[in-house]
Amino acid sequence: MAMRLYEACTPGTRNRATLQFGETTKSKPHKQLTYYKISGNGRNNAGIITSRHRGGGHKRLRREVDFRRDKLNVAGRVASIEYDPNRNAFICLINYTDGDKRYISHPRGMEVGDVVTSSPDASISIGNALPLTKIPLGTIIHNIELKSGRGGQSVRAAGTAAKVVAKEGRLATLRLPSNEIRLISQNCLASVGRVGNIDINNEELGKAGSKRWLGRRPKVRGSATNPVDHPHGGGEGRTSIGRKRPPTPWGHVALGKRSRKGEKYSNPLILRRRKGY
Repeated sequence: MAMRLYEACTPGTRNRATLQFGETTKSKPHKQLTYYKISGNGRNNAGIITSRHRGGGHKRLRREVDFRRDKLNVAGRVASIEYDPNRNAFICLINYTDGDKRYISHPRGMEVGDVVTSSPDASISIGNALPLTKIPLGTIIHNIELKSGRGGQSVRAAGTAAKVVAKEGRLATLRLPSNEIRLISQNCLASVGRVGNIDINNEELGKAGSKRWLGRRPKVRGSATNPVDHPHGGGEGRTSIGRKRPPTPWGHVALGKRSRKGEKYSNPLILRRRKGY
């Protein structure tokens, strides 16, 4: 996808680069597949902030995206490619032959008019969903189920893709975008192809206001706060951390500590962890 580069006529346009949305074909979503949900702004049911630096932003209309791909053996045609404000990947509106309409993630290379289906007997073409038993080795896939029937939970971000490395018994070995090598049941569904909108990493917002439009409030360095607010705060001028390692505002280890639980169910399924974890 093409990027729009701005001239530095104002401070907000210096180093700014945005997407051109050349792949999208429609601006308004299908009304029957949308719903509205009020943002919690990082607060829990008691109104207390539990996730900092969130709030504001533009109103968003949610889209019901079909990650399960459970409409089996029914062909569908791509009607439009649309922008979704709730994710960095685009979505496709699929018109099935039985009259049903659903949204799916937009794979790279899919265009309006292409036919997709979800079936164990489907061809290995972009957008089709098949069980891992039917997907050949070396195939690029996305929207992968971790448990059969639960729906795609992994490899859904823009530009990401996994690769089928090996198969043995009831398990398939996949290389995930983080270079983690993991075992997944061959009964799980996966979609063929790479998620589109791969140029999202080249986007430069250019100004703080663009971040506010996305619902992100400003962050403050711990060393710039008062001692009551952060363990790094206080002192005259620039001071060192004064501890063995950087902590969070609540005193826990901030950098380098592994947060994954040692008794998590999926630990035996991970053959090689991602780098730095």
